[in-house]
Amino acid sequence: MTAFRILLPACLLLLLAACQREAEVPSPEPAPAPEPVQAAPARDTPKDEPELRVRTLDGTTYDLAGHRGKWVVVNYWATWCRPCLEEMPELSALDAMREHVEVVGLAYEEIEPEALRAFLEKRPVVYPVAIVDVYDPPADFPAPRGLPVTYLIGPDGKLAKQFLGPVTAAEIDAAIAEAGGPEVAA
Repeated sequence: MTAFRILLPACLLLLLAACQREAEVPSPEPAPAPEPVQAAPARDTPKDEPELRVRTLDGTTYDLAGHRGKWVVVNYWATWCRPCLEEMPELSALDAMREHVEVVGLAYEEIEPEALRAFLEKRPVVYPVAIVDVYDPPADFPAPRGLPVTYLIGPDGKLAKQFLGPVTAAEIDAAIAEAGGPEVAA
């Protein structure tokens, strides 16, 4: 019983000590909320006067600025895209038949240069073709949301028209005429 008399007050003291209010410690100032990160707004069209420098399959550099004075057709396509393949012969003929128009093809897919060269041997075109990194496309053009997508750049280097889906030479000729370029007789 003696042990009980000693243990009982000790337990009561411990219980009382546990129930006491802790000394208030001032809480640190909350950290300021981080500034929201402003992502660059997604664009649906390229810049008004886009820049484009790409290495083509033949090892040369295609620089859009070097083609001022001509209408330039920038065509995003892929080897697996049936509408892209259907418009390639017409774009090639447009490039060959119009002195004032040039076409550049941008293969928007993960493909090795040798595989693309082999593909183009079976489906040749007269215009230069470059492989575009799908994870890092040219900065002044939006990543395509569908293929094919084609941009018509005027002789002044400014965007004249955007086409989503397959485009014909007649549609490009009409867009050129509408933008003040030469009309082509049918």
